Amino acid sequence: MNNTIFYDIHTSLGAKIIPFAGYNMPVEFSGINDEHITVREKAGMFDVSHMGEIWVKGSSAKAFVQKVTSNDVNRIAPGKVQYTCFPNGKGGIVDDLLVYQYSEEKYLLVVNASNIEKDWDWLVKNNSENAILENASGDISQLAIQGPYSTSILQKLTKVNLSDMKSFTFVTDSIAGVNDVIISKTGYTGSDGFELYFYNINGPLLWNNIMDAGREFGIKPVGLAARDTLRLEAGLCLYGNDIDDSTSPLEAGLGWITRFSEGNDFIDRKFLELQKQTGVKRKLIGFRLTERGIPRQHYELYNLKQERIGEVTSGTMSPILKTGIGMGYVVISQSEPGTEILVKIRNNYVKAEVVQLPFYKKSNQ
Repeated sequence: MNNTIFYDIHTSLGAKIIPFAGYNMPVEFSGINDEHITVREKAGMFDVSHMGEIWVKGSSAKAFVQKVTSNDVNRIAPGKVQYTCFPNGKGGIVDDLLVYQYSEEKYLLVVNASNIEKDWDWLVKNNSENAILENASGDISQLAIQGPYSTSILQKLTKVNLSDMKSFTFVTDSIAGVNDVIISKTGYTGSDGFELYFYNINGPLLWNNIMDAGREFGIKPVGLAARDTLRLEAGLCLYGNDIDDSTSPLEAGLGWITRFSEGNDFIDRKFLELQKQTGVKRKLIGFRLTERGIPRQHYELYNLKQERIGEVTSGTMSPILKTGIGMGYVVISQSEPGTEILVKIRNNYVKAEVVQLPFYKKSNQ
């Protein structure tokens, strides 16, 4: 197992460490609920250095990224970030990712930790454009600072006007005493926040300076467990749970990142275009339990006649809503918000209602 540059800091803080995606990662520090609520009400800092970073450069970089991703790279410009996915050529998803555009000849792809090798092999295999590829995952660390006070905390440490940064944009500048840091605003929690990318050696200095700056705002370190409950409240997909090689982006509600623009001949375009025309047979939905219980991945979903209609892909007890919430694939006839369904928890059928995602919105604060 690998360690991130922050491993010694995590252990010194008493974090519970688990193996994840080839790394020893902190799953929790002060407790899942405490960390979750801290992010919703104050600010939390996540070590997400296990994520992968792949550079795509050269005169054919744009054409290559356009081919291997489902979104339309023409819709972004330098300093913009785009959420997208790699179609797998069979109607499924290799991975979901973020594309950072520096120029039409330079992109940074940020991919899921568990898929770094898989994604790299996929890109190399499909690189008929001979774009210059560089896997920088082992050289780059990442911290995510999330929560309503994240801007106030980081603004103490940089001359960049963070309040002016719009969602899905980035700059490269100095912060917390470190130069050449990628400062981006994408988020995976449903709360305001920023992501910082930097060389490994600068990690401890950044961590300590951010924690010092955030002390007056109640910042705390946050582990992977609360990161998962936060993203689920925000209705965001997790690769390996809600999307994978067997799920279509259209089934997963990701039609908005599947662009059939003129000239955008990405892998699987014809298949997905036909699927859009004919309609999908199942759909990823959000649901909220109306009785006591906690839904978990792989629990079966039923209609009110106790006929099986699908399966839970993600589920938890929402620390904010104080009820069980989940996502799962169901047949189209049972996918409309307001539909009553059943979740089989052990041997009991627990009532739930299909709801519009996300479960949580920032305006609730």
